[in-house]
Amino acid sequence: MVVLSPFAAAVLALICAAWLCLAVWAMLKGLRLAREGRSLRSEAGRSEAFLGVAPAMPLLVGEDMAVQMPRRLAHQLGLSEPASTLSELASPQALEQADVDRIGEAVRTGIATGAAFSLAVRPQGSPRVFLVRGAPAPAPAAEGAMLLWFIDETEGEEQRAALSARADRLASALDALSGLVEAAPFPIWHRGPDRRLAMVNSAYVAAVEAESAAKVVAGGVELIDEGGGPVPGGKGEGGEPEVRTVPATVAGERRMLRVVEVPLGGAGVAGYAIDVEDREQARADLARFVRAQRDMLDRLSAGVAQFGPDRSLIFFNQPFARLFALRGDTLSEGPEFNRLLDHMREGGNLPEVRDYPEWRADRIRWFTESLAAEEEDWLLRGGRHLRVVAQPLPDGGLLLIFEDRTEQLQLASARDTLLRVRTATFDNLFEAVGVFASDGRLHLWNNRFRELWEFDEERLAEHPRIDALTPHIGKKLKNQAHAGLVRELVRNATVERKQRGGRVSFLDGREFEFAAVPLPDGNALFTMLDVTASRTVETALRERTSALEEADRLKTAFVSNMSYELRTPLTSIGGFAEMLDGGYGGALPETAGEYVSAILDAVARLSAMIDNVLDLTQSDSGSLLLAEDDVDLAAMCRAAGDDFAETAQRKSIELAVKVERHAGSLTGDRRRLRQALDNILKNAFAYTEEGGRVLLHAGGTRKEAQITISDNGRGIDAADQARVFDRFNRAAAGGGGEEAALGLGLPLARQFVEAHGGRIELVSEPGEGTTVTIRLPRGG
Repeated sequence: MVVLSPFAAAVLALICAAWLCLAVWAMLKGLRLAREGRSLRSEAGRSEAFLGVAPAMPLLVGEDMAVQMPRRLAHQLGLSEPASTLSELASPQALEQADVDRIGEAVRTGIATGAAFSLAVRPQGSPRVFLVRGAPAPAPAAEGAMLLWFIDETEGEEQRAALSARADRLASALDALSGLVEAAPFPIWHRGPDRRLAMVNSAYVAAVEAESAAKVVAGGVELIDEGGGPVPGGKGEGGEPEVRTVPATVAGERRMLRVVEVPLGGAGVAGYAIDVEDREQARADLARFVRAQRDMLDRLSAGVAQFGPDRSLIFFNQPFARLFALRGDTLSEGPEFNRLLDHMREGGNLPEVRDYPEWRADRIRWFTESLAAEEEDWLLRGGRHLRVVAQPLPDGGLLLIFEDRTEQLQLASARDTLLRVRTATFDNLFEAVGVFASDGRLHLWNNRFRELWEFDEERLAEHPRIDALTPHIGKKLKNQAHAGLVRELVRNATVERKQRGGRVSFLDGREFEFAAVPLPDGNALFTMLDVTASRTVETALRERTSALEEADRLKTAFVSNMSYELRTPLTSIGGFAEMLDGGYGGALPETAGEYVSAILDAVARLSAMIDNVLDLTQSDSGSLLLAEDDVDLAAMCRAAGDDFAETAQRKSIELAVKVERHAGSLTGDRRRLRQALDNILKNAFAYTEEGGRVLLHAGGTRKEAQITISDNGRGIDAADQARVFDRFNRAAAGGGGEEAALGLGLPLARQFVEAHGGRIELVSEPGEGTTVTIRLPRGG
């Protein structure tokens, strides 16, 4: 038995304790490592499970192009077993050789440079698409290798293809929409969220008379100037379209536009404008037409009543109220059709019928029947007979026309009496009258016809043909050959239906005018009138006419000579008056200066009067000579406007001059045309009160030039309009109640215009103003 020393025992105890501690530590560390191993295996299992269901599948490619791949990837690529090299991926069931070569080239480049890559491959015979993303493998895993991830992008690729196709369709639709917008004949625009113009079409550019759409957008040129500018959306935050009708200036013309602006949310506002000027004008024309139609119906002698779609009375004329003895207050209430019939029945102005309700219901069908008019005859009390025409209207209304035919029936009953009166009148006419039938036989004759030709009554009673009467007629004529002319005239009237006449002389010196007139029933009326006395008077009148013409020539010469003779003393008077006014005879008192000014004004007016009288005389005699100038109508009208500007300012009258671009020019006498224009303008200013307006407008067509002078003065009565172009017509002028000098302005204007082959038209309404239009041919 070995006995240890206390020191050795202590050392041994320490060693044992140390080994025990080391064993305990080792056991604890083993347990911890076991736990970590189990955790790592569990984590690796979970990672492998996640990797097995992940959309990305790995492929490790070494420097020697050896690969490591999971079986799932092999199956996805169409391989039965995982490949060991990259080249094995190329097979009829897997990838194409070109795709494998691209992958190999990208892998070699990545190994050499460390760059990542991405490309798409598609297995052969499969609709699937894989996105291959490659990058250098992490160092602990494999040094110098590339890790490739195969991501199934089939669904994404399909979505991208669908989105690409949709984008192509949207681009095509946008191009088509853009083309449609650009080709639209009306202005279209788009505003951004900041309410500024972002796009306009060509119609918008043309409407604002700009050079291009870019300049319109850059300059913010607005088609409609509404002060603060249009408010996109129009109806606030609700996003409802705004529709309004506003006036605007389009291509230099004032038009009415229907503007529609549609909010597009965050994209801004789109709008368009449609020209409704023609529609508004048509609406106004329709209103004027309705008023004119009602004015016309109100002037008819027949009774007229119009009912609306609701069968209420909307119009009636006075003959209708008088015909049925209806009170004005009853009709002004617009009674319904049935109620109006009841009022008419109460007054005894409807036919007596056995079943009135049924008769009234049968008349209501006029509203619902076809648009064809229906006619009825109503026999009323007292022997009155009415013709009723019911015309349904397209809008569902009805127009009734009542014609009183009582008088016609009375006239028909008196027909026999009238026939007897006609026969008596026919026999007692001063003219010789004979009616020949279509076969040339004498059908009717009067006593004058028989006595003139000295026919026996028994002979005429046999109704002989004109051929049988010709020899007897020839014996009575100075020229027997004219008997054949009578026969031909009768033949032309009966066969060819032509009216002809002539003159014959009898042996006793009497002269007759005869005519053959075709009658509606196919017969011919032959008349003979004794013109012996009128022939004598005609000769005397012809001699008197020659004397009057000679007197007119002498008058023209006298007026011309007097006009020239008056100029010499008038020139002297004017010259001396100008010298006195200029101070050549010394300073004049104020009153004397006023007298001299009055003398100068009188000389000027008298000179103008002499010129006008001379011009009228020359026009009447046909000796007025016209120059052949190239007359610029625009320049002439603007010069006239400038000359009358002072007159307009003095009388506080607005003078507007508007010259169209197509006013053009014509060939004529510039001075005479300007004189005619000035005379009409003077007349317009004379008859326009202070604060009025005078418009001078020049335009025309390719064949005809037109100058219009209109004013809103007092106007001219219908009775005076026929005399305004008469010479020396005196009419009260406007303003201060002065008398127009001699009334030569408008007659001279008409003479000058007609001398150029044109015409003057005057339209005037009392209290509305006067419009005078000068129309001149372009050819002079």
